[in-house]
Amino acid sequence: MKIHQQSRHLSAEPEGLSDIPFPSVNASAPRRLLGRCPDAGDTALHVLTEFGGAGQVFVKDERARMGLGSFKALGAAYVIAHAAQHSNVSDVTYVTASAGNHGLSVAAGAQVFGAKAVIYLSQAVLERCATQLRAHSAEVVRAGENYESSMEAAQKAATENGWVLLSDSSWEGYIEIPHRLMEGYLVMAAEAVEQAPQTPTHIFLQAGVGGLATAAAAYFRHAWGNEPVIIVVEPESAPAIFNSIIAGKATNTPGAVSNMGRLDCKEPSLIALKGLARDADMFALISDETAEQAMPVLSTKGLATTPSGGAGLAALLSGFPDIDQTSRVLCILSEESDT
Repeated sequence: MKIHQQSRHLSAEPEGLSDIPFPSVNASAPRRLLGRCPDAGDTALHVLTEFGGAGQVFVKDERARMGLGSFKALGAAYVIAHAAQHSNVSDVTYVTASAGNHGLSVAAGAQVFGAKAVIYLSQAVLERCATQLRAHSAEVVRAGENYESSMEAAQKAATENGWVLLSDSSWEGYIEIPHRLMEGYLVMAAEAVEQAPQTPTHIFLQAGVGGLATAAAAYFRHAWGNEPVIIVVEPESAPAIFNSIIAGKATNTPGAVSNMGRLDCKEPSLIALKGLARDADMFALISDETAEQAMPVLSTKGLATTPSGGAGLAALLSGFPDIDQTSRVLCILSEESDT
């Protein structure tokens, strides 16, 4: 594991982000609107004692979120819910590319609020995912050998058909929708603040393009101030946010395919880059082996997940410095197991 500590208050904002908004910290609207969705109740927070070298570990468990298996249920569904409160979305088609969880949120949100959903999947995505999407009335289109190719196809389809592109990342010229999507993730963060028995000393947040980590870090800073040390966890082969902060600008990070597939992102969301440059204290880059070794340990605790879903806990279990019996650690179990 490679660890990098940044001086939050001394670090310059990465270049090119002056017009990019910081993430929101207002969870009230997402909580109200997403309350209309099926299975919209709070997810559990488990308290483990003497785990990973820490005295207490608080695990926010997103595996049952809205019956969709991950925190991503909150994001796209909130974008659609927000649109539906202002206008009739029955003639609106939302389109995206996905490796699974984000597409389910688009499909479920469209189904609940009466819109249409078209989800582009690469050939690498399991057919089981396509079946789940169709169960939520989404149209599924196969395109390309990888996520990047399927996203290019989704963007082209949005332009040609007048559909609304609903991505969970942000880039120059595409900010408003992903900014609102990240507001949906605040529901999880607000619940965690209410459920945690004490303020954590450390918070581990795994990141792909960075939506979850950014929204959660912003809300935790809002609720708990500077006390917790916030650690962003990325795959060693895909440190998109870390490399961009080091470079001082958004950069592409080519690398090998990671077993943390849903964190295997080569470019950061611009909103995430801006937010985490401000709110993160440290970055931990973990190997595929470290992530995989944590899986049976988590399973014995009733926390079965994927290497992506348990990456934050994997970083803790690998022997993180400065963690001891006085530490209170918050981690996010972000998705259910694939098996």
